[in-house]
Amino acid sequence: MPPFGSSAAAADFESPVPPPPTTGAGLPMGVPAIVRRWRRDDLIQKGSLVLRGLALLFSPLDFIIMASNKHGDCKDFDRYKEFRYLLAISIPATLYTEVQALRHVHQISIGQDLVKRQTSALIDFASDQVVAYLLISAASLAVPMTNRMRNNADNLFTDCLAASISMAFFGFLTLALSALISGYKLSTQSYI
Repeated sequence: MPPFGSSAAAADFESPVPPPPTTGAGLPMGVPAIVRRWRRDDLIQKGSLVLRGLALLFSPLDFIIMASNKHGDCKDFDRYKEFRYLLAISIPATLYTEVQALRHVHQISIGQDLVKRQTSALIDFASDQVVAYLLISAASLAVPMTNRMRNNADNLFTDCLAASISMAFFGFLTLALSALISGYKLSTQSYI
């Protein structure tokens, strides 16, 4: 029997575990990698639905708060083009987020897309960016006028304006994050 410190004795006590098989890029393959990908895809689907649901909450609130902001005389939102623009943008944003949320609910519940996956990813990516840009442009246009009004008088009219602008900004944030997820989905598509 070889002495305790020899390499033959060490080989008996150490049973090296072979590393998991990898692809050419050094990424693990097999069942654990597939399960991780399924979990990641499921998390992305649910995260996208949550973001669209939040956008569906913020966009109608923006519309409702602005449309109901009529307090007579110079305290009517429709006397100012900045606030009319914010209202005009919140309508298509609400419709877009509603259609997208319903499409995602259908996709998750049925398990099928209404359109091809590659086309869907491209439409989501482009549309999310366009609607998010419109929301932030409308909100940023309304902010200076609201600040000037709040310097003169801080009342219910200006508070409603600030609330509506905040909802538009939150709608922008949720759609911007949704655009990031859509971009990730678009980049992981196979076009072969």
